[in-house]
Amino acid sequence: MFREISADEIGRIAQACREIRAPKGTILFQKGDPANGFYLVVQGQLKLTFLSHTGAEKIVEIIAAGQTFGEAVMFLERPYPVYAQTLVDSLLLHVSKAAVFEEISRNRTFALKMLAGLSIRLHGLIHDVAAYSLNTATQRLIGFLLSQDLGKNESGQPVAKLPAGKAVIASRLNISAETFSRMLHDLSDGGLISVQGRNIVLLDVEQLRKIGL
Repeated sequence: MFREISADEIGRIAQACREIRAPKGTILFQKGDPANGFYLVVQGQLKLTFLSHTGAEKIVEIIAAGQTFGEAVMFLERPYPVYAQTLVDSLLLHVSKAAVFEEISRNRTFALKMLAGLSIRLHGLIHDVAAYSLNTATQRLIGFLLSQDLGKNESGQPVAKLPAGKAVIASRLNISAETFSRMLHDLSDGGLISVQGRNIVLLDVEQLRKIGL
């Protein structure tokens, strides 16, 4: 979003930023709070969540370092429909709505980047709806594992590191924690993965891709 704008433009936005150091478990905003800017995660991780009418927690999105959130609600000038809570000790920047709107009026490039970011977020939400509607729970889990930035272990096998606890990811995938654990166990018994804490070794990527289609 900020890559192609000038140092002067960055400076104007920086003056309207507020640094937030948030320990694990901090509520950044509640559902219904006014959206007077957007957030950039410098370090850490958080979840965007709402509660169902039964009181069950549903995680809409897990936000990691380098990502932004809150832009869409800011433009709608409506209150937040979810609440945000840090999953680990985090450092964030809050960028004020006034500064964003002023820079958009001055800078076509910045405006286009904001639009691009919102379009990517919308595409992701559409993908989620399609996955929930058309894919099985196992397919959603496999798709999630394959979508991670895969590393390599000492044997050269691809490894997906879970970005959060199993209960958090289960909620993100719209399944129960028990179902999540059972599916990991089933895939492990089938020789497709090896579970090593938060590190999931992908033993047969091609077969996983076939199942995940």
